[in-house]
Amino acid sequence: MKNLYKQILINREYNKKMLAVLLDPDRCQGKLMSSTIAALKLSAPDFVFVGGSYVNSPIDSFIDLLQEEVQIPVVLFPGNASQFSPKADALLFLSLISGRNPEFLIGQHVTSALAIKQSGIEVIPAGYILIDGGKVSAVEYMSHTRSIPREKKEIVLATAVAGELSGQHVVYLEAGSGAIQPVPKELINHVTSHLSIPVIVGGGMKTTQHLKDCFDAGADLAVVGNAIEQNPDLITQFVNFTKEYNQKKNFSFI
Repeated sequence: MKNLYKQILINREYNKKMLAVLLDPDRCQGKLMSSTIAALKLSAPDFVFVGGSYVNSPIDSFIDLLQEEVQIPVVLFPGNASQFSPKADALLFLSLISGRNPEFLIGQHVTSALAIKQSGIEVIPAGYILIDGGKVSAVEYMSHTRSIPREKKEIVLATAVAGELSGQHVVYLEAGSGAIQPVPKELINHVTSHLSIPVIVGGGMKTTQHLKDCFDAGADLAVVGNAIEQNPDLITQFVNFTKEYNQKKNFSFI
């Protein structure tokens, strides 16, 4: 059985930056799915995340197709309990700690807990923090919570530290799907410099400069979603950039 969290920790120890491609089963269908799989075969990121704020399409069959076509670890990124699938390699057990809606702090978790436990899937507890990305995101709308203003660094930091102290294994800073602006690099740096657990950053990542800012600020894993839905060929560009970034740092990896 794969231990993806252990691999994340090893990469973090050696300061190797990681990339995940986020696929929404509702959006990634037909020609887009074919183009995305072709791009993933050509250039493999570290992970493929699967999920979204609202998903109607069958998760199991979507993951089956991915795993038949590519040899990349599949990690569930569920918007609610209905998006659980035992077919994935791991699950981000997301707690929306920036909000105050108990349904996304513990409610959805209780609904899915027994099925998750019985499946034996690897579970990675994640403190999920929503940052203002310049527009109302699907996460905000579906979760009935508000994002933290992007200039409120101390509130974001205190929330992240609270997640770490409460036992979360990673902190996920999220600007929201299709955000106008990604999470600011100054904010990422403020959080990463005070945490001892990995930091994931997603939302609004459209260019390699966004990836560079994210990695330079100390994030361990960057997540790209909406941009590759518009142009799957960007996967190769983002994967190559991440490899080059690591090579330029001249690190030794396990």
